[in-house]
Amino acid sequence: MRADRLLSLLLLLQNRGRLTASELAAELEVSVRTVHRDIEALGAAGIPVQADRGRAGGYRLMDGYRTRLTGLTDAQAGSLFLAGAPGPARELGLGADLAAAQLKLQAALPAELAARGRRLQERFHLDAPAWFRDADPVPHLAQIAQAVWDQRVLHATYRRWSGEERPRRALYPLGLVLKGGIWYLVARASDERVRSYRVARFLAVDTGSEGFERPAGFDLAAYWQESTRRLEDAFHQETARLLLSPRGRRLLPMQFGAAGVRALADAEPADPADPDGWVLVHLPVESRSVAVGDLLRLGTEAEVLGPPELRRALADTVAALAERYAESGCAGDGRRATITA
Repeated sequence: MRADRLLSLLLLLQNRGRLTASELAAELEVSVRTVHRDIEALGAAGIPVQADRGRAGGYRLMDGYRTRLTGLTDAQAGSLFLAGAPGPARELGLGADLAAAQLKLQAALPAELAARGRRLQERFHLDAPAWFRDADPVPHLAQIAQAVWDQRVLHATYRRWSGEERPRRALYPLGLVLKGGIWYLVARASDERVRSYRVARFLAVDTGSEGFERPAGFDLAAYWQESTRRLEDAFHQETARLLLSPRGRRLLPMQFGAAGVRALADAEPADPADPDGWVLVHLPVESRSVAVGDLLRLGTEAEVLGPPELRRALADTVAALAERYAESGCAGDGRRATITA
């Protein structure tokens, strides 16, 4: 285990440059004291690690030093063949590069590791988009990706979710995220705020000649996680109290995802004497109009107890549906087509 950790420490310093003991400890999930001992062990093994003191100090490798270590375990070699999803790579304009890189890697690996990589490719496949939904058209993705890589300003026209076309504006692209088969650009706008933009909604994109500096310490993964949490909090405007049948409990995660799973974790028996096993859950829901449509998908396997306004809105919708589908309305009233046998 320590040998693996020493190798990881060495590769961190080689790939990232100067790092503090605290940063290394966080990456390796060990104590700062352990990092100091590991640095000493690397030095004793002849690895030229330098310690820079002061506020901007840390550990780094001597200028010009690079390890030639190429040893890979079975699992590490196999993971490289799964690291690139061919669909997203193709959308980024890197499909041919990914295929060529995998061929070169396969040729460089020992026979047994190359065979393991081929078996993994034969047995595992990543299909990112969700079911029953076509992938977004992303004609500007490759150009946006190049601007992200080159740190070039984008001048873009964007269509908001409401259909409104926003005027051409300058964006400072910081990263791309693939979420559920949908590409998003994370970029800083001229007002210095960092926002997320759905790539399919870009109507026109031009790459400027001017570059820009990335915000110091910007972490794309951390930003996306926090942005996702804020979006979920904004969508969930109230909490519905539901009675669920046993079948309703199975449907809830399918209809409401992670929110449904969390709600079920805190479910309470509606009535301990109830032989049917109905439970009470508290489920965060979106705006009332959206919540009504979502909750109706549970059908008769759920009953909304509150808030009163939400229960009333559901009752009104169900009553309107009952009136529309009543047998006496089959002939239509001038607004609907006449149904004939």
